[in-house]
Amino acid sequence: MDILSNLRYAKGSRKPRKRVGRGEGSGHGGTSTRGMNGQMSRSGAKHRSWFEGGQMPLQRRIPKFGFTNIFKVYYQVINVSDFQKLAEESKLPSETLDAVTLRELGLVSSTKKPIKILGSGELKTKVNVVANAFSKSAVEKIEAAGGSIQKI
Repeated sequence: MDILSNLRYAKGSRKPRKRVGRGEGSGHGGTSTRGMNGQMSRSGAKHRSWFEGGQMPLQRRIPKFGFTNIFKVYYQVINVSDFQKLAEESKLPSETLDAVTLRELGLVSSTKKPIKILGSGELKTKVNVVANAFSKSAVEKIEAAGGSIQKI
């Protein structure tokens, strides 16, 4: 019976541990495999994992261009075809579709991020949608199907 405490590596799959600093007879005595000179031969030696030995670091070598607009609003987008797909599967609730309902239906990942409804696809079902933004085509298709929109 294999119990976790009895597990062992297969014979020959692991190299024996290098025992350094245990005398000259061990083959790893003297400088303990560190070499004669340099920063890493000394005790207490360390450097950052991204340190490149004095070479110009990568983050300074690569070109920098463009910028990131910190005020850009990233919307979670939903197409009207997604509403139609839910209606065909009989999963569309009769009440208004707000952020919480859309999250429960799996159309958005978060209720905190703004939601935008886009007009891709067909919509034949009446839906009342509450969202942060709507495209013109989405508004036309929702109202043409007898539904209503409400901006937050």
